[in-house]
Amino acid sequence: MQINLKHQPSFSLAVVTLSANEQVRVEPGAMVSYSDGVRVETKAEGGLFGGLKRMVAGESFFINTYTAPVQGGELTLAPSLPGDMMVLEQTGGEFLMASGAFVASEMSVNVDSSWGGARGFFGGGGLILLKVTGRGKVLAACYGAIEERILAPGQRYTIDTGHIVGFDSSVQFQVQKSGSWKSTILGGEGLVCALTGPGRVLMQTRSEEAFLGWLLPKLPKGSN
Repeated sequence: MQINLKHQPSFSLAVVTLSANEQVRVEPGAMVSYSDGVRVETKAEGGLFGGLKRMVAGESFFINTYTAPVQGGELTLAPSLPGDMMVLEQTGGEFLMASGAFVASEMSVNVDSSWGGARGFFGGGGLILLKVTGRGKVLAACYGAIEERILAPGQRYTIDTGHIVGFDSSVQFQVQKSGSWKSTILGGEGLVCALTGPGRVLMQTRSEEAFLGWLLPKLPKGSN
């Protein structure tokens, strides 16, 4: 499978080229177009329990599998929000991805919900994580552009929970308030995630929650 990213970083489009009979796993709603002969099958991976675990992680109950014909095919994908995409090359390690960041992957990659305990719960839906394992390509999306940090062993870094795209499982994380309760509630920062290296961290330059916080007060109010 080959992935070519176009129109970055604001309105990214992934052009996926499939060889004969090759399959790709795609999040529902991400498909833009596909060439003649490409087939799609929709199912709950892992059965009922697997579908429910995906819903807990903020993903769709079902997943789509696209299969190319014998002559190969093309599939184009895009996230629901304007922003960038990135191809992650999994080489056998674990990567924890924020809910909503997953777009597609090769079939050799396993994507499973990973409950983060109280840290995930109090961090909101953005920190109920998907655990990505196996070997192969993973297509991740974000709102805005993607910014990367490589943390050295013991290096600490703090990110607003709404800006996290994902990080290596070697990175330890703890959700906490941004300062005092006063600054957390009134300062507009809410909860943050304190990360400790080593490992790679990906963050997005925009936050869905911040955008909704700006947009909703401006929407016209319905009259009774």
